[in-house]
Amino acid sequence: MTDHDPWAAVGDDPFAQQPRRESVRWGEGTLRVGDRVRLAPRGNADALDMFLRGRTATIESIEQDYEDVVYLAVTIDDDPGADLGMLRQPGHRFFFTLNDVEAVAGWETSAAPAGETP
Repeated sequence: MTDHDPWAAVGDDPFAQQPRRESVRWGEGTLRVGDRVRLAPRGNADALDMFLRGRTATIESIEQDYEDVVYLAVTIDDDPGADLGMLRQPGHRFFFTLNDVEAVAGWETSAAPAGETP
């Protein structure tokens, strides 16, 4: 990905606070916390991912694991329990990779904020 290692400060402590990302480069633009996406799971998606195909969702957080894989933690827009997803409760917050989402109509590309790395 980049020479910047967001996990350097965490070290070997698996319980340490992970770095927070507010945005990530995606396609020709940037996705940010609060943006809306359409779910389009590909590859070896499980049954629940396939059930959510085509639904729109709001990005609640952007997570990155130890292998530098970026995940979007989303809540489904028409989920009556979406507020539970924002509280990080199971069953209302879902994780998708950047390859598993599409732009919602009206989404515009934008440059990454200064100092933000993809």
